[in-house]
Amino acid sequence: MKRFFITFVILVTLYVIYIDLNEGTLSSTQKQEPSIEVQASPEEAPLFFEQQVQSGDTVLSIVEEYSTGALSVSLETVVNDFQKLNGGLKPEDIQIGKSYSFPIYK
Repeated sequence: MKRFFITFVILVTLYVIYIDLNEGTLSSTQKQEPSIEVQASPEEAPLFFEQQVQSGDTVLSIVEEYSTGALSVSLETVVNDFQKLNGGLKPEDIQIGKSYSFPIYK
């Protein structure tokens, strides 16, 4: 009985190796999904508002005041949009008493 079991295991192993080499196990289980091409629309200028900076204000705090609910964009997007609206000015370079354009997010 032991010999029969060992012979059976060897035959099954050889059969599995044969199938794997001839047909492949991965190619039959993986399906090729159709690719979808995405065309980006031209970038629209973000909506914005102008506000004078007060003591203690940051770009993020001002943008959060005017957004409805939690911000739906990343901090990087806020910074990039602020720089676009203000000629490349970095958020850390804003000055108290000056007016700047801030993006609006819904």
